Amino acid sequence: MELVVLKHNGEDTGRKVTLSDDIFGIVPNDHAIYLDVKQYLANQRQGTHKSKERAEIAGSTRKIKKQKGTGGARAGSIKSPVFRGGGRIFGPRPRNYSFKLNKKLKQLARKSALSYKAQENNVSVLENLSFDAPKTKNFISLLSGLSLTDKKSLVILPEGNKNVYLSSRNLPKTKVITVDDVNTYELLHADVVVFCEDAVSKLENILSK
Repeated sequence: MELVVLKHNGEDTGRKVTLSDDIFGIVPNDHAIYLDVKQYLANQRQGTHKSKERAEIAGSTRKIKKQKGTGGARAGSIKSPVFRGGGRIFGPRPRNYSFKLNKKLKQLARKSALSYKAQENNVSVLENLSFDAPKTKNFISLLSGLSLTDKKSLVILPEGNKNVYLSSRNLPKTKVITVDDVNTYELLHADVVVFCEDAVSKLENILSK
């Protein structure tokens, strides 16, 4: 698959980039995508939730009424979960939600996500991007030239660029990441994936290992 390399104003540079069919042209594996996205979302959870059970509630241990003769159910503690202010039954406890996935499966998931984007013609290649200073206005004009103002876009850089990152940080529909940070969730969440020219070959090297 060949894509035209675009200038920052959206015009054709006259150069083309060939996308590898082993990465952008495979038959997508939906289950691999599901597992990788599930792991990504699980890793975002802090797992610090906690509620008190009856043993942790501050309260009297006195038996609140006699065992028999009241016509009601037996009750031995005001901290019982059946009473207001009592402990919670099987409440949440702090835990780690992360789980392991094999490297090959994660690579398959990312290749599948990229193949879906390529099939939908939602992959673009842009000449290498750099700003002299962090200016959101410059990034907005870039998006305007690429006709991406109203679309969720993921811009992938070959390496970190502080000025480009800061220029895009205030834009809610745009995210800038490096090749090393590419993940299945971000690829699927974006409407359009925009690669800087050098990022394509670098990503192909990473996913082909």
